Amino acid sequence: MPTAIVTGQPVPGSPLESDLRSLGFEVRMAASTAEAETLLAAAPAGDRVALVDARFVGHLHALRLGLTDPRFPLAAVPGAVTAQPAARQALTRAVARDTSSGGGTAVAVDSIADRVVAELDADGSEVHRPELGSLVAVVPTDPQARNEARQSVAAVDDEAVRLKSAVKSRDGFFTTHFISPYSRYIARWCARRGLTPNQVTTASLLTALIAAGCAATGTRGGFIAAGVLLIASFVLDCTDGQLARYALKYSTLGAWLDATFDRAKEYAYYAGLALGAARGGDDVWALALGAMVLQTCRHVVDFSFNEANHDATANTSPTAALSDKLDSVGWTVWVRRMIVLPIGERWAMIAVLTAATTPRITFYVLLVGCAFAAAYTTAGRVLRSLTRRARRTDRAALALADLADSGPLAEAVGHVVRGGLPGLAVPAVALLGGAAVAACAAFSGFGSALPVIGALVYVLTSALAVARPLKGALDWLVPPFFRAAEYGTVLALAAKAGVNGALPAAFGLVAAVAYHHYDTVYRIRGNAGAPPAWLVRSIGGHDGRTLLVAVLAAVLTGAQFKVALTVLAVVVALVVLLESIRFWVSAGAPAVHDEGEPA
Repeated sequence: MPTAIVTGQPVPGSPLESDLRSLGFEVRMAASTAEAETLLAAAPAGDRVALVDARFVGHLHALRLGLTDPRFPLAAVPGAVTAQPAARQALTRAVARDTSSGGGTAVAVDSIADRVVAELDADGSEVHRPELGSLVAVVPTDPQARNEARQSVAAVDDEAVRLKSAVKSRDGFFTTHFISPYSRYIARWCARRGLTPNQVTTASLLTALIAAGCAATGTRGGFIAAGVLLIASFVLDCTDGQLARYALKYSTLGAWLDATFDRAKEYAYYAGLALGAARGGDDVWALALGAMVLQTCRHVVDFSFNEANHDATANTSPTAALSDKLDSVGWTVWVRRMIVLPIGERWAMIAVLTAATTPRITFYVLLVGCAFAAAYTTAGRVLRSLTRRARRTDRAALALADLADSGPLAEAVGHVVRGGLPGLAVPAVALLGGAAVAACAAFSGFGSALPVIGALVYVLTSALAVARPLKGALDWLVPPFFRAAEYGTVLALAAKAGVNGALPAAFGLVAAVAYHHYDTVYRIRGNAGAPPAWLVRSIGGHDGRTLLVAVLAAVLTGAQFKVALTVLAVVVALVVLLESIRFWVSAGAPAVHDEGEPA
């Protein structure tokens, strides 16, 4: 049980002790820094501990934000500071220094908690300070100031602020105006009944899978039910994040579930639509796989660009300035958010089209919309990259190398070739190599050796593209080019096989590999590093898998190729899923969730 050490003389009528207990703290009183140091040493080493000034006046939610957020080892608001077990030693040192200095000789601050925070800052410890906005958190020094602080607390509705803060400040038009106005209340309902974000996330997944099952029936009633359930799944998808922010129930496992289940839900729904269309005599598996390939490549563009530039120095450009200027005009913000088809707009479009039209029309519209969105966002990012004078860091280059997912073949060729390509030649070679293998697969007959030759060229160009650190202006395009080449080749070869079941098998293989790539992204986002090298080597890397599929298509019959794709999909899925589950359940990676807007 976490311990809160309240320092100083208790203030009559103060709700501080009851507020702390309502937040789950065991309250201990300390009249001085020395006594606080003794109580700190006696507190259980594996629990959170907090120092709070007895004169603290503020909202309960201000204390909650400052003292209970699990994402930060050290956190503070005026008059209160907390440490999780990982930062306990830093807090102990700060308290000891304050005690030895006589309680305020080094820093002219009357509050013990605030002096300890100053000591932590001086020690170089990173102390998180949540944005409180309209919330109050102060340590008044006289009765008049205390009375004014209490009036300020009474003037602001703590619960209204908490509900508002549960909603992300930046979201799509559909989510902001059609989901969040009521999903926040669902989140509060869940919190009051002890439900966790992970439970809501799982409910969202199950709802989406039921929606996919309804779509797979191929009946008009099934399609209508599928559309309704897909929207319901999205409402729950919004609710889990809002519940995490409302209750501050963040977790490493929850961050992973929230991220990966979104992709699983959408791609499972594509499969359900394809199955439903097949029941009506229409084969749209190629469209379903194409939609998954396009959507995954869009995401890789987002991830690669952000990783390449999030800590770049001199990170400015005229294009970015124009974008910021457009965002200052209200209506353009919403238009720009809608045309990139974020998840809310995309799922709403899919749901309506499923209920009102056919799977083929749904996929056609989805492909056109996603292609336009991809062209718009990628063109803007290319312009930004070419017009900014930014220096990429070693961390960014390492992240791009991890996202590239190069296997042992590319590594071996890279050791032989050595050196690297200059400037814009890196993404150009990656693009040409990927286009070569995909074109060979698409424009040759099944069983031809041409795709194998294209795959060998692809292995060579892939090795050349990653032979040096990816720090060039457009090097962030290399991972999405690799994704498009691998997935596109699998799609083309399966379509050329000409046997029932080849495209569904290819869908399964691409889904398994895409899961591995998404898993890599979220490990990097959590500062946990890329998947282990043995995993990448065991599943071949993008280059090895592409060559293997090309060879299988050249030496096997269509029926045998279908079986081979199925076996490969199962093997890849088992290997990456088992390692991913092992890592996220046991790893100490930090919880990562999108923030709500400041209170």
